[in-house]
Amino acid sequence: MADFYQNGTITTLHNLGGRSTEDLEKDLMSFSERRKLGLILPSLYSEIQTPALPAIIRELQAVPYLSQIVIGLDRASQSEYEHALTFFSALPQHHRVLWNDGPRLKAIDERLQEAGLAPTELGKGRNVWYCMGYVLATGRAEAIALHDCDILTYDRSLLARLIYPVAHPIFGYEFCKGYYPRVSENKINGRVCRLLVTPMIRALKRIVGESPYLNYLDSYRYILAGEFAFRKRLLGDLRVPTDWGLEIGVVSEVYRSNSNKQICQVDIADNYDHKHQDLSLSDQTAGLSRMSLDIARSLYRKLAIQGTVFSPETFRTLKATYYRMALDLIETYRNDAIMNGLTFDIHKEEEAIELFAENILTAGNQFLERSTEAPFIPTWNRVFSAIPTIFDELIEAVEADHAEFAPSHPAPQSARA
Repeated sequence: MADFYQNGTITTLHNLGGRSTEDLEKDLMSFSERRKLGLILPSLYSEIQTPALPAIIRELQAVPYLSQIVIGLDRASQSEYEHALTFFSALPQHHRVLWNDGPRLKAIDERLQEAGLAPTELGKGRNVWYCMGYVLATGRAEAIALHDCDILTYDRSLLARLIYPVAHPIFGYEFCKGYYPRVSENKINGRVCRLLVTPMIRALKRIVGESPYLNYLDSYRYILAGEFAFRKRLLGDLRVPTDWGLEIGVVSEVYRSNSNKQICQVDIADNYDHKHQDLSLSDQTAGLSRMSLDIARSLYRKLAIQGTVFSPETFRTLKATYYRMALDLIETYRNDAIMNGLTFDIHKEEEAIELFAENILTAGNQFLERSTEAPFIPTWNRVFSAIPTIFDELIEAVEADHAEFAPSHPAPQSARA
């Protein structure tokens, strides 16, 4: 059972009494009569072959309140897309699979590229952005949850708790982020959040000064969680990052356009495990090394937008301050691990901190060299303004793919609400 303590500048919604999933879903069924509910699943085709995604689909089959599920499918050939359609056909809810590598959606992407409005990098950010566009186009859902497809500990209570705050008709939340402990194989995980983001944010507060934005970021219990929910209103004006800074970028965008009273975080799981990235000590283009660089640059960009002036000296000081603060946290995590009977490898923890410290400086130099870089995908409101037919084209492409390649299925439902 969690505590009920409220700290930081956003609301924390706890799991205080072990309320049953069935009871939450009863409420959500009632809410869905007034506010239709949806789910976005950004997926790689390869995740269909893992233990996680089939288990997620089995859980989702029992979810009664969703009006729409949108699956963004990356890295899939035609035969793999056809297999994915069969795989996801087990879902009883209205659903569509966006074949991002198919000729129809690639043609839309090429048209957007010609107009300077397309994502510039492949990856989760691009996948999520197209799914958001499709949700806006169809208008089938007013409150939408998003979660990853590699969650090994998934059950449907996670989704119920995640979407509840933005689904409730008397709650005023526009955005909700999930949080949870990260423990598996008898050890504490979540190295990037524990050993990079938390001490880096606190070091930045010491170097550049306290700010409402940094205090807001420091309020999140697990800021890198890939699970969040939002009202549809947010989607049109959301600038989605294309790199590993997706989670930091999204919470920063929400901060830009909403008051803190409209933002919350919610305890969605007693434990959470998914596939783990390598630290990648010798390759800055992969693993947690790449992730740390993208996250650091994302933080620098957001602070610069708010008027912070950076210099090489700033980043050298930040590296030193971060390093000391991160090392101090190791004792805290070690003691927590010992008290809970978990193993704790101080060498590996310090090895990660040393890598992150170097990357904080490297990311700073990259930011100064490319300070005019804008690695955000244009908002859907801008795209729609430039190409008023884009939503119709997106629906037509997805429906045409479905009609051509789906296995035997009932007559297609209208994509629009």
